[in-house]
Amino acid sequence: MPRIAIIDRDKCYKQKCGYVCQKVCPGVQMGDDTVTVDDEGFPIISEVLCTGCGICPKKCPADCITIINLMAENGKPIHQYGVNSFRLYGLPLPQKGVSGLIGKNGIGKSTALKILSMGVEPNMGDYAHPPSMMDAIKAMPREIGMHLQTLVDKNVKVSLKPQNVDKIPSAFRGKVRALLQKVDERHALEQAIPLFDLADVMEKNLNQISGGELQRVAIAAAWCKDADLYYFDEPASYLDIEQRLRCARAIKQLAETKSVIVVEHDLALFDYVSDYVYVFYGQENAYGVVSGVKNTRAGINQYLGGFLREENIRFRDHEIKFARTSIASERKGKIKLRYPKLSKKWGAFSFEAEAGELHEGEVVGILGRNAIGKSLFVKLLAGVEKNESGEELEQSLKVSYKPQYVKALPGVTVAALFAQHKLDPAFFEEAHRKLNVASLLDKELDWLSGGELQRVAIVLALSQEAEIYLLDEPSAFLDVEQRLHLADLLQRLVQNSGRMAMVVDHDLVFLDAISSRVMVFTGTPTVQGHASAPANKRNGLNAFLHQMDITLRRDPESGRPRINKPDSALDREQKQAGEYYYYDPKSDE
Repeated sequence: MPRIAIIDRDKCYKQKCGYVCQKVCPGVQMGDDTVTVDDEGFPIISEVLCTGCGICPKKCPADCITIINLMAENGKPIHQYGVNSFRLYGLPLPQKGVSGLIGKNGIGKSTALKILSMGVEPNMGDYAHPPSMMDAIKAMPREIGMHLQTLVDKNVKVSLKPQNVDKIPSAFRGKVRALLQKVDERHALEQAIPLFDLADVMEKNLNQISGGELQRVAIAAAWCKDADLYYFDEPASYLDIEQRLRCARAIKQLAETKSVIVVEHDLALFDYVSDYVYVFYGQENAYGVVSGVKNTRAGINQYLGGFLREENIRFRDHEIKFARTSIASERKGKIKLRYPKLSKKWGAFSFEAEAGELHEGEVVGILGRNAIGKSLFVKLLAGVEKNESGEELEQSLKVSYKPQYVKALPGVTVAALFAQHKLDPAFFEEAHRKLNVASLLDKELDWLSGGELQRVAIVLALSQEAEIYLLDEPSAFLDVEQRLHLADLLQRLVQNSGRMAMVVDHDLVFLDAISSRVMVFTGTPTVQGHASAPANKRNGLNAFLHQMDITLRRDPESGRPRINKPDSALDREQKQAGEYYYYDPKSDE
């Protein structure tokens, strides 16, 4: 049976542990070179000699070894980063329209885009002696090789919106207008400015704009280039729901004449924008395999089901399921929090919130555009900011608060951070297992990625003993599975204990899964914001979706929310009935 051996060098103790992996290996004890040591002092596991006994992962004191037994050989990897490190099997091929790539974080989606944009040359698994590009192409499956040959011959041009937009200001110093004028090969800048809501940032320097503004600039820059293939890696990050829809519509417009590939974790947006789907599966940070191309509905549902029908492969031992009812039950429990009218001035921005109340056992979802006061509202409830309306907030409830931007404390490990707080041991055990934080315990916070730091912050917030949990954009940087695991954790924590939660987020699928009531924020970004009191979920989401000019339906197979195609028969029917948030004329629901 073939197998993969992975060693996380960031966690490995090297010689400090006396090479436990080498000492306990049955192959080494029999005289084989199953585990050796390289010139840097790191152990190396021979994937050929390894029997997959599982002893070294269990005995390793640093918990840095993963041995994966594969049911069948997938052929040569398209690319492998190094010894005992991540490798990718297969590549997606661009189709006419939008091809969406779906899968967990660390499974190879960004690697695939780097190869398809010629940012990484595939080595066919021979990292020590990489073949030439021409030899690699000859060794690939025919269709993949033919596509990469067109890139080598420069017969097609590629435009890439990278995942990490925060690196753009260091690569280009200057104003937003100068950058966009430089890349505007389609003479589309005047159209892009209103399309991506960039009028207020055009004369600002790139290093002076927010993450959401930088994301929109990066999307516009890729969109304005004249290319044959367009790749957008996680375009929804930092964007509010309206901006995500604008982005999706712009990408779909582009795909009318071009081939586009999109990587995205916002499931409703991913479904809305994609014409085809490639499923990435495997084990994060170990290996990734690319499925064949599927239509959008089948691809997403097979991913949620954990079973690829055409390939006859089960890659997850459970299905991801959604509630079939169109409304999470509104909690009628005891009122545990009443808050007064809130107001705050922040420079030129003014904010006010209507007085409201929360019931035990409920989660209130908070929706609205960016820069309209959602984070400020949560800070007022958490006591981070002071209410200026003259009425005092009730201080008797114990609050656990996860801010929008999570700061990493230098030199502090994840385990040490958890040890500084009094945590519920039972819930902490489940939360850090569900969100895969156990593997991060020995890592220092300032070495974590954005997604890893987010997961640590969520587990810390939810595991504290509190009566109300305030979470600001918890889905940011999480993949689809992590978001839905979080939704399940939060619902069970609140409902089983009679506690409460308020959650700010922009992912409609996530908000639909967690909320029993909602708050809709309105106003003008950076100028004025207004928060309604918590309202009935159907009424609140119906009003919000009417503002966004979109209607939702449920997929009959998976129960997941789907955005209707604009001006489709169902879209027109729902709008005519005034039912933007699901609609079944045969139901009284």
